Amino acid sequence: MKAVQIIARGQCAFVETPKPSLQPGTAIVKARRLALCGSDIRHIHYLPDDRYPSPIGETGHEMVGIVEAIDPASDGDGGSVKAGDTVLCLAPDHRAMQEYYRAPIDRLLPFPASAPLEQAVQAQQFGTVLFAAKHLPDLRGKTVAVIGQGSAGLWFNFALQQRKAAKIIALDLKAYRLAYSQRFGATDTLHNVDIPIADALRDLNGGELPDVVIEAAGEAAAIRLAIEVVRENGFILNFGVPRFETMDFPIFDFFWKSLTARSNVGTIKEPNHASTRQALQLISDGAVPVADMITHTFKFADVLEAYQLHRIQDEGAVKIVIDME
Repeated sequence: MKAVQIIARGQCAFVETPKPSLQPGTAIVKARRLALCGSDIRHIHYLPDDRYPSPIGETGHEMVGIVEAIDPASDGDGGSVKAGDTVLCLAPDHRAMQEYYRAPIDRLLPFPASAPLEQAVQAQQFGTVLFAAKHLPDLRGKTVAVIGQGSAGLWFNFALQQRKAAKIIALDLKAYRLAYSQRFGATDTLHNVDIPIADALRDLNGGELPDVVIEAAGEAAAIRLAIEVVRENGFILNFGVPRFETMDFPIFDFFWKSLTARSNVGTIKEPNHASTRQALQLISDGAVPVADMITHTFKFADVLEAYQLHRIQDEGAVKIVIDME
């Protein structure tokens, strides 16, 4: 079968590799759609030197496919997954950019046949956002700023609206991305280029800085910006996957403002994948305009071009889908 491999920093290639075989507790999933994510950029360009070349199949982890075969000892376990089912396949090892992927059965989530594949695959990232939102403080009556309006930032707009935030201010360096923000729940938008950003946020928020800031970009400048623009005694959620191991950090500003900050990973460990199942249900019910964020679709043969477009964020790209068929 064909697969992608990161052969050196910033260089991906197609390779031929044996189709995976069943192991106890696993299933073989034929990939149908994958979606690209900011963490894929980190894997291709920003991992430590000793991580290159990467394992075959890296990098891809947002995937839907068809269960081709399932371990006979586990077939029908719990009545939830069987051969022939179309499933959301959770692949935290990032090795799903291949025609067939071996997955633990407990990482396969069925979804209604009515859900379009291009939309259902977005439930993986949406689920991580819903999981992270559970770890935010009470947002009722609060103002929240979301730095970064890629797909993760858009999902946060929706989640914050569901959690009754009074004001949701979306920030991005690219104006075209802000055009999507209010469709997903933002009350205000801010093109944060060449302006005093803290002053602009005060203008939008009655003279006050936001109570909560969500950093959804993973860039060092965005992490520092979150500290600059949150109010004293405020809360910061670092959600964007960092593209570096270390960075200069404004520790005195963080200290002097008496801030609380946390990162959030670990959705894959949530019991019964509750947040991801919720995301699938919301998408299946048509409760979110998920189709709006899908701006590009590439064939698997053109995935290397897709990676490049995803990195440079050009041509109006927000969410890119890979069609494995």
